[in-house]
Amino acid sequence: MADRYFVEAPIVGNRVKLTGDEAHHLLHVMRAKPGQAATLFDGSGAEFLARIERLGRREVELAIVERMAIDRELPLEATLSVALPKGDRQRWLVEKAVELGVARLVPLETARGVAQPVDKALVRLRRAVIEASKQCGRNRLMEIAASESWASDCSAPKPPGCLRVLADPSGKASLREILSACPAPSSVQAAIGPEGGWTDEELSLARDHGWQIVGLGPRILRVETAALAVAAVVGQAFQPDSP
Repeated sequence: MADRYFVEAPIVGNRVKLTGDEAHHLLHVMRAKPGQAATLFDGSGAEFLARIERLGRREVELAIVERMAIDRELPLEATLSVALPKGDRQRWLVEKAVELGVARLVPLETARGVAQPVDKALVRLRRAVIEASKQCGRNRLMEIAASESWASDCSAPKPPGCLRVLADPSGKASLREILSACPAPSSVQAAIGPEGGWTDEELSLARDHGWQIVGLGPRILRVETAALAVAAVVGQAFQPDSP
């Protein structure tokens, strides 16, 4: 896929300016010239064909040539509620969740969590969403929500038609079995616990609020592996067939 550039402000007119990291990449990495084409997106769901009009020292002015409604999203909203792992594994999880079509990621605060999310880390992860979206062709940005306690996330009102599953080795049913039994949910929310696992109290709370406990096989998976395994199965189950 051709290089794509993210515009922070909504693109509404026939002119747009790139600044910051995006302009730097176009100016100093791609060494762009006036008249060259570029592809822009602003997170609204559309993609814009643009032409470079003027190069400044720190900004690039482009003319919008065409607005294209290109939808690369899953047909339902997939949310991952995850007790984040440590360090660079967080960024890797976010990048792959974007590629797999996840719409929303909720960092969880759990009893055995090893990386309680802070504002600075969430800012970095939101930048990772942009970079991954540029690479994989998504025109909507995956939301990185504010961190929530498991008690709050678990007990939040369930949207109509939402299927809620929690991954744990105690789960007897597989995710595929659960999805087969609920063939047309409007959305799916999956909870992934920390490296130390869910506590008995957290599992009990999930059952009390109607979450279905699913197993992911006989092996113990890392947090990011479990999260992406769930996202991949959900995406495969509901991704429309290619024309």
